[in-house]
Amino acid sequence: MTSQSSTQPLSTEAAERVPADHFGGPIGALALTIVMPVVSFYLWASVSLHDGSLWVPTSLAELTAMVPAPTWRATAMLGGWLALHVVLQLVCPGKVVEGALLPNGERLKYKLNGLSAFVVSIGVLLALLATGTLSASSVLAELGPLLTLATLVAVALAVWFYAWGRQRGPLERSSGNVAYDFYMGTVLNPRFGLFDLKFFFESHVGMGSWGALAVLLPAAELERTGSISSAMWVVTICQLFYITDFFVFESNLLSMLDIIYENYGFMLTHAFLVWIPFNFTLQQQYLLAEPTDLPIWAIVGLLVLNFTGYVVFRDSNLQKQRFRRDPSAKVWGKPPKVLKTKRGTSLLLSGWWGLARHTNYMGDLMMALAWCLACGFASVVPYFYFIYFAPLLINRERRDHALCKEKYGDDWDEYCRRVPHRIVPFVY
Repeated sequence: MTSQSSTQPLSTEAAERVPADHFGGPIGALALTIVMPVVSFYLWASVSLHDGSLWVPTSLAELTAMVPAPTWRATAMLGGWLALHVVLQLVCPGKVVEGALLPNGERLKYKLNGLSAFVVSIGVLLALLATGTLSASSVLAELGPLLTLATLVAVALAVWFYAWGRQRGPLERSSGNVAYDFYMGTVLNPRFGLFDLKFFFESHVGMGSWGALAVLLPAAELERTGSISSAMWVVTICQLFYITDFFVFESNLLSMLDIIYENYGFMLTHAFLVWIPFNFTLQQQYLLAEPTDLPIWAIVGLLVLNFTGYVVFRDSNLQKQRFRRDPSAKVWGKPPKVLKTKRGTSLLLSGWWGLARHTNYMGDLMMALAWCLACGFASVVPYFYFIYFAPLLINRERRDHALCKEKYGDDWDEYCRRVPHRIVPFVY
């Protein structure tokens, strides 16, 4: 097997140097390399070992219990799940499309078959549960060891990709600082032919594993209690809808910073293997430990909040895509207002994009808040998703702002003057 750029000679010369200025530079990157796994283990222990409460370790035994030892059963589960998705990536039909223009001037091709792979993998999981071949409770009994194994795989992949980027030398971007480059990555798109590893792990593995746990957790509650609580139903419906929507619009991922700009380092290997599946299901993990039934008005209110957020999120993204394809297409039934730039392109000033520069982030946060509110107010742990997600999107908006300022110059300043709010119209 060879990488997609194997037609270009590999080099041991220094890679293109970039500033080590994201996430607090080398010190911040080193801290996050440690903190991200610690937070994930701590949150798992909070739900699984401490009744969903925040806790302070008082003994070495508590600290040791926070990081469960891998088991052969968990190894077989994780290995089988990853192997299944590798096979599905290779055999499931999918449209081959061209991605966005990358910083190195390349346009890569991607095979988009995430939806069919997701449907097949969840179908296999449901069949195993329905036939009694597998019980949801037995899988979740291995959740701690699975977390440990996923973290180890994330570290191993980050080491591999760090070496990959170093080998490619001037064909890639890096800072030259080992700690920073390990976290941020030294290679943009490690791939074998059409098999792009970063795209695969974010889509098939990250989102697919989140979906699998979103099925297993209510199934485990059904096995244990004979019913599924209304709060669990709300969160499960909302999350599975969100995940399925991601796969329906999988091509949108090709225009995200994750794919076109950010190198593949520990930040993303850990995010896809650990952060997304284990931390994004904390609401359901909590509700499995503390089943909660909601009054009808709360169920209706949470569903309205979630799907209103979805409409804002999805419609704003669709407006952006339609505008890119056809800058003259009407927005909300009217000709679009645009700002012509010196680059020869236009910036959209109509619809959601005339209200704020990232209303899609506002919709995402509305959905996140709905999932958390379903868990009540007895514990802050289920709110981790929103508490983490809001600063993440604020940071992403700031980084996108800096990139657009570099790209458009004074035209971006004028755009910001005409669309002053960043995420929430008339507020922020």
